Amino acid sequence: MLYFVATPIGNLKDISTRALDVLSSVDEIACEDTRHSITLLTAYGIKKPLISYHKFNEKESGEKIIAKLKEGKNIAVISDAGTPIISDPGNVLVNMLIESGEEYTVIPGACAFVNALVLSGLDSSKFCFLGFLPEKNSDRKDLLATYKNIPATLIFYSAPHDVKKDILTLYNELGERQAVAVKEITKLHERVVRFNLKDGLGEELKGEYVILVEGGKQENPLNELTEAEHIKYYIDKGFDKKEALKMVAKERGVSKSSLYKYTIDEK
Repeated sequence: MLYFVATPIGNLKDISTRALDVLSSVDEIACEDTRHSITLLTAYGIKKPLISYHKFNEKESGEKIIAKLKEGKNIAVISDAGTPIISDPGNVLVNMLIESGEEYTVIPGACAFVNALVLSGLDSSKFCFLGFLPEKNSDRKDLLATYKNIPATLIFYSAPHDVKKDILTLYNELGERQAVAVKEITKLHERVVRFNLKDGLGEELKGEYVILVEGGKQENPLNELTEAEHIKYYIDKGFDKKEALKMVAKERGVSKSSLYKYTIDEK
């Protein structure tokens, strides 16, 4: 069995008893960075053979992991922090496991963007996690154009050297919106900064950020009509005047009383 094990995103105490049990019981542990992971493992007295598994050797290392599983070994996969596969290596390995028929499961735990969403105060009923923005400007524009108008909080990861560029890109492509930047989650200096995209972050940029942006509003082509035409559209569909006014008011974000004057000539 292979286990994808979530690890703390800052505070080493944020690890489950089940995760520790699994890490203590498996034969080997695949790590994104063995030098980084040894800190966590040492803190809990876990000594296991470590396998290097990162984005530059995913296929080669994945083949070795599959071979070990076929030998009957149990293996855990961890990333530097948080849940493996979420903007981290692992997806290639999942596909290899499926193709080879090997069993795998997940040991849940910390995930940076989920915690950042809770801290942000933005709408958490609907959200869309988009990870790191692409490197190329054209790819960035294409990606953001797809999600510009969805009514859901947009969530991004941003490396310290990209934060300024990322925020400028978000402003240029999404327009003025409320945003929140979160860093050092669960650590002593956890920080939540609320700002407007047009103003930028306005602080010294250190550490990796989670950037959250309020969702857009889906454009309704009927709102391009005049108020009278909009009301007539629904009346022509068979709705009575009261029903038509109610729907138009909701779609345009105005009160029904402000629309009455456009129905004076309607019978």
